[in-house]
Amino acid sequence: MSEERITRRSVTDRRKGKTDLDRLRAMSEEQIEKAIRQDPDSDPANFDWSKAELVMLRRKEAISIRLDEDVLTYFKRMGAGYQTRINAVLRHFMENARAKRK
Repeated sequence: MSEERITRRSVTDRRKGKTDLDRLRAMSEEQIEKAIRQDPDSDPANFDWSKAELVMLRRKEAISIRLDEDVLTYFKRMGAGYQTRINAVLRHFMENARAKRK
């Protein structure tokens, strides 16, 4: 890997965001279009949708649940959306239990 492709950032730079706005402002429209065409994630039509699943949102019910402190801490450390992840784990358990019964 060539040394010129390595980008170093300080912790403060990371907090500001990942976009180098000065570099972007200096680019021409053609350069921007070329960069977009070279990015495989930029065009949703090029994405492999064959394994996509339609997920219908279900109504959720607010409850109070008691969890072990270490279990809750584990999910919270994973960041925002920890309640959704806990729900996904419970759903996975439920679906596997149902499948075993059949």
